[in-house]
Amino acid sequence: MSATQAKDRQYALLAKRLNALSSAVNQSSELFADLSADLESMRTLAGLHAAQFMAVSHLLDAEENEQSQSQSERERASS
Repeated sequence: MSATQAKDRQYALLAKRLNALSSAVNQSSELFADLSADLESMRTLAGLHAAQFMAVSHLLDAEENEQSQSQSERERASS
């Protein structure tokens, strides 16, 4: 095998590997775009869950305060 043939073979192998690398980089770019969209959706979902939690917490606090007030009124009335 001559030096020219070996060099051509090495260049062909390099070209093949660079194409594979380019393909992997493109795939990674697409996956990162999908990940970005998924993270944005998760952020929105987390905000909605936080709002639901705060709303339920507010309702439970109000219910607890009403129960506490009615119990205090009953204790005063029985005294």
